[in-house]
Order: sequence, then C-alpha cells, then structure tokens
Amino acid sequence: MIPDIITEADKKMAHAVDFAREEFGTIRTGRAHPAMFNKLTADYYGSPTPLQQLATFQSPEPRVMLIAPFDQTALTAIERAIRDSDLGVNPSSDGRAIRVVLPELTQERRKEYTKLARSKAEEAKVAIRNIRRHANDAIHKLVKDKEVGEDDARGAEKKLDAATKKFVDQVEDLLKRKEAELLEV
Repeated sequence: MIPDIITEADKKMAHAVDFAREEFGTIRTGRAHPAMFNKLTADYYGSPTPLQQLATFQSPEPRVMLIAPFDQTALTAIERAIRDSDLGVNPSSDGRAIRVVLPELTQERRKEYTKLARSKAEEAKVAIRNIRRHANDAIHKLVKDKEVGEDDARGAEKKLDAATKKFVDQVEDLLKRKEAELLEV
C-alpha cells in the first residue's frame, strides 16, 4: 500500500515538472522556437485547432519563424490567431506562408518574462508540495486505520520528502536555465 502511494506521488510530481517545462517553453525569449506557439489555436472549419496540427514551423534565422500551413485556406485563421495572441508579434503573410519576426526584447520586457517564469515555477513547486501533502494524508489514514505501523509511515514520509526535494530542485534548475536564457542579450 505504501509503495503504491509513493509510486503514484512520484509519477504526479514528474508530471508537474514536465508541465513546468512546457510552460517555460511558451515564454518568449530572444530566439524563435515552435514551442512559443504551443498554446495557440486557430478556428479551422468551426473548431479550435492547435497550430501544430495546421502547419509546419521553421526558423531560418534566430529571430524569425516561418509558418507554412498544410491547407492554404487556414492561412488567415493562423495569422489571426498569432496576431490576437499575447506574444506581441505582428505576423505577415505572402499568400503561402506566414513570417513572424520577433522584435528584440527590451530590458523591461525581459524582467517581465523573468517574473512570469518565476510565477510558473512557484506554481509547479506548489503542485509538487500538494502532491506530497495528499500522499502524507493517505499514509496517515493507513496508520489511523491500523493497516501499517508508525515506523513504516515515518520511512515513507522520508521517501516522500526526498522525492519532493528532488522534483522541486528540478523545477529550480529549469527556472535558472530559463532566467539565463531570458537575460542573455
């Protein structure tokens, strides 16, 4: 029972770290990369469709993203989705592809994105701690119901604390890398 609880908590904590990694990928840095467009959807034949399913993404230059739709009828919908997003870019279309030129980040904007990255990291750490709390509650319930001994419960809590520290450290590591990327001029 206790190993199942710890294994489940480990999986959930790993998912929280993966989610943080994805969230960091959507934060714009000085370079163009397809992950910036992960959260964007375009209205394609009446249903919101992720841009990755509608087009290919290429980066011919560090600050330029070239988006070529599979279906040319989706071109205006993709362009509108990018323009209406919070990326702060103005896409231009040549009739066959969309070119997105990322403006140089100002120091103020870099600090704003760093603050956003820190808040996303904090959300991930809170999620990890909540997973630990739920697992600890489950272990305490087993002790209360006299299904496991207190020594086993203490050992399990130590394992949970070690796992929590490991995953929180991973999130901190991701944050440090993202901050370095954001502050790089």
